[in-house]
Amino acid sequence: MMRTIEVLLVIFLLGAAYVATSAYINLPTPSAVSPVDLDRLAYTTLQELDSRYDLSSAAFETNNLTAWGDLQIALAASLPPNLVYNLTVYNVNTASNGAPLYTSVASASNAANLVSSDASSYLEASSNVTYISTPQQISVNGAPVTLYILDCSDTNGWWITGYTPSILAQTVYGLLSPYFKTTIMVQNTNQLSQLLDGHSLQGESINNAIVINTCGEAVPIPTNFGSSGINSTQGYDAKDSSYAMYDYTLGKITQLYNWTWVSIVGWPFYYVTNTGLLSSSQNTWGIYGMNCVYSNGLSAFLEGLDNQPYAYTGSSTGSPGVVYLTSQTQSLCNYYGLYPSDYQTSTRALPLSITSQYNLKVATYLFNNATIGGALYNPGAVYRHFVSTHGVTNYQGGFFALGMTRIPDIRLAALGILCDYQPARYGSLYTAAGSNRLVVLQLGIVGGG
Repeated sequence: MMRTIEVLLVIFLLGAAYVATSAYINLPTPSAVSPVDLDRLAYTTLQELDSRYDLSSAAFETNNLTAWGDLQIALAASLPPNLVYNLTVYNVNTASNGAPLYTSVASASNAANLVSSDASSYLEASSNVTYISTPQQISVNGAPVTLYILDCSDTNGWWITGYTPSILAQTVYGLLSPYFKTTIMVQNTNQLSQLLDGHSLQGESINNAIVINTCGEAVPIPTNFGSSGINSTQGYDAKDSSYAMYDYTLGKITQLYNWTWVSIVGWPFYYVTNTGLLSSSQNTWGIYGMNCVYSNGLSAFLEGLDNQPYAYTGSSTGSPGVVYLTSQTQSLCNYYGLYPSDYQTSTRALPLSITSQYNLKVATYLFNNATIGGALYNPGAVYRHFVSTHGVTNYQGGFFALGMTRIPDIRLAALGILCDYQPARYGSLYTAAGSNRLVVLQLGIVGGG
């Protein structure tokens, strides 16, 4: 009996303590437990109103009663019924000391005042605002790099189906010339001969230059490098009846002047072309003004680039098929505003083994490597030739090969150069006075707290 009385007494005391304590406890309101994030809601609402440019149009047409009324209707429809708002548009100007000046030009509200509220802002720009981007000019050790584009009128192209060398030259000029202090279109093989002899065409520096060959698998050859020309020993291999010797000379000159030679498509140096010198010669496919050097041309060029003795030997390429731009290349596509397809077809990829064979280092992979029969191939890459002396490595001469199949996308050639040198683009904003407006949306909750 005593234990029952004790238990009842404990229950009574605990109940009394709970009642007494509850009198002093204030539980939070539901809105305090789970508050509405008004500033985030305000910003999201402004974004939604501007998704079809309705907000930007109304912000610059505050005197247009129809546009301003439609904006208020859309705003009211976007918000829950227990929210009140105040929408204010400010004109943005700049004071003499550079500080921003905000002047209210219009406002709309469904409440007399908002005592407790949150707000978000949104900056609108009118069509008078102009954004421009100024490219950095490519240089080496502070010295401007010259861009040469071979647009030789006395040559033919191969594996550039649907294009002419001149069309490709004009296109790549438009893509790349803003990045160079000097861009020169080499108009004929006589000018090319002058350049190969170490003489500038317009007083420009020929060292460290980039040379883009727009003839595809064919390489322009000046007449003086022909079999009976004054430079025949540098252009024609009489023993093997081949112009591979000319490609060997190109390699040595590329190394001498630290050029970067660009082959835009296919098998590099597979032909030589000069419609005058080779008028009676065709490339085995019926295109006259060309002579087939076969795979020996690429080997000869790389031998010359590495300062190896000339040897009449062949080279090989691989056919990996569909290949893909590297992730870094795709990222730089956005930066430079060049958008070739991220996958291409490669049937003339160079084997990675040439890097050890000719002292080359891959400076930039435009495409991911491909594996064929256990060996690695580069569908498109920029190679730098190096010489190591007493532990010091010096780079002298470069080669950019795009082993794509036919119909070249010349944007790939431009993209490879930009990815390798990575010049900066400096953005600028030109704006007229009053061409920016700041929209501020205040939100508050009524009732139901």
